[in-house]
Amino acid sequence: MSLRDIRRDYEQRQLNFNDLNPDPFVQFQQWFDEVIASEWNLDPTAMTLATCANDKPTQRIVLLKDMSADGFVFYTNYQSQKGQQLLANPNCSLHFAWLPMERQVTVEGAAERLSEAENTAYFQSRPRASQLAAWASQQSQFVAGRDKLDAQYREVEARFSEQETLPLPPFWGGFRVRPTQFEFWQGRAARLHDRFRYRYASDNWVLERLQP
Repeated sequence: MSLRDIRRDYEQRQLNFNDLNPDPFVQFQQWFDEVIASEWNLDPTAMTLATCANDKPTQRIVLLKDMSADGFVFYTNYQSQKGQQLLANPNCSLHFAWLPMERQVTVEGAAERLSEAENTAYFQSRPRASQLAAWASQQSQFVAGRDKLDAQYREVEARFSEQETLPLPPFWGGFRVRPTQFEFWQGRAARLHDRFRYRYASDNWVLERLQP
């Protein structure tokens, strides 16, 4: 089968102006709750994070760990590629692809580092193995092989073997993306999808329909 012949039509739902909450955070929570309640809730917190530094855009999947009117939170190694890019240019985009439900959400905004207290509280809530991995991995740096990575993990495991609680790595923590724009996309038949954009202007969210 040719790639050009792989297609499906989207006919599950429609999205109208009156269906949308005037607050995009409330609207996001409603859609997220529907994903959680559905049979398609595999990795519902997975989101594509797009960053750009030195005119080079990059993307990767990260996991949403908190969401409120203050923004969307995820955690990483601050010395990783995405960490360094966000510190150089905080403007970024998040993309949620809930394709079995024929829905997508895009969030644009600026990222800021979380406080040490916020980072510590979350880090200590993680499974111990994940805490050890955060200490062991020099994220985005070259490694000679899997054996080397596993050895780094064993070294960290031995180092903290006598400690019940691991300290927060100084190079690890979270970012909060404070949105300035949302787009909610609902697939429709014949590629005439429903698209609505919320943009923040003059201390208010402006909601408008976009052509597909």
